[in-house]
Amino acid sequence: MGQIKLTEEKETLLIPLYSKAAETKKENPIIYDEKAVEIINSIEYDHTILNIPTKTHITICIRAKQFDNYVKNLLLKEPKSIVVNLGCGLDSRFDRIDNGTVEWFDLDFPDVIQLRRSFFEETNRYHLIPSSVTDYNWLNLIDHKDSPIIVLAEGLFMYLRENEVKELLQRLKTTYPGSHLIFDSFNKLTAKNINKHPSIKKTGAHVYWGIDNAKDIEKWDDETKLKDVWYFSQSDEIKKLNAWYRLIFKVVGLFPIANNAHRIFVFQL
Repeated sequence: MGQIKLTEEKETLLIPLYSKAAETKKENPIIYDEKAVEIINSIEYDHTILNIPTKTHITICIRAKQFDNYVKNLLLKEPKSIVVNLGCGLDSRFDRIDNGTVEWFDLDFPDVIQLRRSFFEETNRYHLIPSSVTDYNWLNLIDHKDSPIIVLAEGLFMYLRENEVKELLQRLKTTYPGSHLIFDSFNKLTAKNINKHPSIKKTGAHVYWGIDNAKDIEKWDDETKLKDVWYFSQSDEIKKLNAWYRLIFKVVGLFPIANNAHRIFVFQL
């Protein structure tokens, strides 16, 4: 495959892909993703220009592992759930956690899905949807058959504006009442400052949204309930890091303002 040409925020899909591929090659990886390695080895792209700092690499891998854990645990309770993975990029979560019964929908911009088709084949349980998240026609493409729904938005909502997040949650609740929504979010200060991050600056993407208190989302809709807040300092994967980064995460866990900079939420809509 020739040189990848993606513009602005679409190019950010290479950051988690390369991070998971690089992590997989380690002796004791945070996350193991053979598909990420396969894709990285199949494309021609100078990943060094992404300028991914070590802490970002670690955070991306820990985040992916925790999303995997959440979905695995929900599938233990409801093995025939439907998972809708919004802004999927080149993630291979279905390959990592397929239980043999889940039905899976990966959604992203049409050019990203076109790229995915080079590496992923649709089946009767695995589907690709070429669409912007905010083009809500995609909601009608998923026959949920009264099955439990799990909606994932990893590394996505921060690139939307607050009114777009609100509308998306409302439409998800209306279409899939009772569904679980798992997403990560910055607080407002981090969202404001993260645009100076070297990888974000390189891709030309822009972070718009952050939230300080997840309980505020419950005020958007009386039926939407916060089920869990997970902090990166809680991760069991921290023990795999060197002493310096173990100390960093320990210190972060001691200070609420730092601990709240980036976390994962689980809501039931």
